[in-house]
Amino acid sequence: MYMVIDGYNVINNWQDLKLEARNNLEDARQKLIDILQNFRGYTGFNIILVFDAMYAKGKQQNKEYHNGIEVVYTKEGESADSYIEGLIKEIIKKDKVVVVTSDWILQQVVLGQGAIRMSSRELYEELNNYLEDKKKFYTKDDKKDSIESRLSEEIIERLKKMAE
Repeated sequence: MYMVIDGYNVINNWQDLKLEARNNLEDARQKLIDILQNFRGYTGFNIILVFDAMYAKGKQQNKEYHNGIEVVYTKEGESADSYIEGLIKEIIKKDKVVVVTSDWILQQVVLGQGAIRMSSRELYEELNNYLEDKKKFYTKDDKKDSIESRLSEEIIERLKKMAE
């Protein structure tokens, strides 16, 4: 399963990343990469994060790899949307693809090519659900997970007598 993410679309739709980007765009991109690395560990998805360099003069396409996440910076004059459209055509031949974007036109193209679409907000909610589950796992009631909770009453009584 592949998840292709429109990076700037997500940054501009998540309030905390949007605020971060106002101060430092590179920090916002890195924060998103960090979040997605954790998410990849949880889901096992092959994640491709796409940032466009459409208006960056002289930029060539660049790919970087961050702990299993492929980060693509498109070349000058190429939008993330057009890159994602081409990428989907290739991936959909051999695997399932989820595309994360809140761009309505790209969502329609994605659906037309047989991929699954997820809005930036839906990804945000999915990540929050994952974090809540993780928090619950690590903050379980100690009484429920104690050795004593796994022993029968008879064994507990015997141990108490031995301790006296």
